[in-house]
Amino acid sequence: MVAYFIHSLISIFAVMNPLGIMPTFLALTSGYSADEQRHTARKAVVNSFFILLAFLIFGSVILNLFSITINAFRVAGGILLFGIAYDLLHAKPSPIQSTEGEEKKSEQDISVTPLAIPIVAGPGTITTVMALAAGPGSIIRTSLVVFLAFVVVLAAAFAIFYYAPWINSRLSESQLNVITRLMGFLLSIIAVQMAANGLGGLFPGWLR
Repeated sequence: MVAYFIHSLISIFAVMNPLGIMPTFLALTSGYSADEQRHTARKAVVNSFFILLAFLIFGSVILNLFSITINAFRVAGGILLFGIAYDLLHAKPSPIQSTEGEEKKSEQDISVTPLAIPIVAGPGTITTVMALAAGPGSIIRTSLVVFLAFVVVLAAAFAIFYYAPWINSRLSESQLNVITRLMGFLLSIIAVQMAANGLGGLFPGWLR
């Protein structure tokens, strides 16, 4: 389970890409004081935690409700993740991760929308959590491993958002692009493997 925890950790971190969405966080909170930025970051991460937890617990119920097999979900998830990975490899934000027009500061609470969803706990991250929860071993143990993995990633995301102004002042645009492309490369490999596992389940013996 240690190996699966590491796999889950890398998968969730790659698709969530906290460093890659840091500029979006800075843009959305432009004009905020440091305390306001940190308060918004805390609320966004907490909201994202409950969103991911809900899909981790009730994901299988949702699949059963619509008669969707986990293998079909894995194939669809792999295709979705590969689309995100393709955008990251070209160092551009995925339309799933970002919002059009980078909303300016307003009276609405941006910690729920667009920060928590669809930026932090977006469709890609939700898909990854649900697919990983259906991994090897008992559902309880696997779900616990995935739970710990996304908690660690969310903690890392909070730290990055918390120190975003400081980090941004010390990283050049080219360095951020390198990090984004690296996340995209890792995510593309994970996406292909996820889709291959799903196809193997849908068509037994096809990939042998």
